[in-house]
Parts: sequence; C-alpha cells; structure tokens
Amino acid sequence: MKKIIFFLFISVSVFSQNSAYQVHSYLTEGTKAPNTHYIGEAWLNAIIHDDSELGYNITKATFKANSTLDWHKHSSAQVLIIVEGNAYYQEKGNEPVILKKGDVIKCGKDIEHWHSSTKFSDVTYLALYSGEQPTTWTEVVTQEYYDGVAEKLKND
Repeated sequence: MKKIIFFLFISVSVFSQNSAYQVHSYLTEGTKAPNTHYIGEAWLNAIIHDDSELGYNITKATFKANSTLDWHKHSSAQVLIIVEGNAYYQEKGNEPVILKKGDVIKCGKDIEHWHSSTKFSDVTYLALYSGEQPTTWTEVVTQEYYDGVAEKLKND
C-alpha cells in the first residue's frame, strides 16, 4: 500500500508540472522597487502584467513599516486586497483609514489616492487594476504628512 501511495504521489508531482502552463506565485517577494514615488522600502511582484486577453494587472506589493506611496490615480478602478499586515488608505477629500488583513477596498477610476504600510506594521496587498494607461503620479506624500496620519490613526 505504501508503494502505491508513493507512486501516486510521484506521478501527480511529475504530471502537475507541465511546462506548457505559465504558473506564477504571489508568494515570492518580487523585486525591490526603486525609490521613485514612495518613501521607505517596497517590493513588487507583477503576478499578471499587461495581459491583453485579461485586460487587467495583478501586482503583489510589500511595504515595510513606515513606508508610503505618493498620491496617484489610475485610468481604471483599482481593488486592493490586504493579504498581511495593516495599511493606511486615503482618497483625496476623504479622511485616511486603516485597512487590515482580509480587507478589500475599491478605488474608482481617476480618483486620486495613496496607500502604504502603517507606522509600525509591514503590509502586503494584491492590487488589481487595468493596464491600459500607466499610473499617474500627482503629489508627494511627505514624511510630515505621513507622520500626521500615523498620529491621527494611532491604533495600527
């Protein structure tokens, strides 16, 4: 019986790794992002990117604590799924909020917003958005502004 189970395990393992499929893992950290539109440390993993058949991207982003993206907007709606940790999120004209593991939020098309890790917690999220146009960066989120948000939302 043990030999049969071992054979089935090996057979399934060998046949499940067919190279005809493109398999990506969202578990890998990705590559360290250049400090262009954020403060701190961030890693990006483009799980699905510029796929014309799907029409949207899925990117996994990990921000170390005390890191922030600048204000930006997308030419499509964007959905953020918080996979691990806590995040700050704010849309222009609205108050910032804390997002926690398991939270899902949608930001509408062309809505200026920013999101980041919290002051004391790393965050990992999946971002789903259209790849039609690149992200439009609008304004820098300064360390002073970020620290003010952190002070206001102390419960991270």
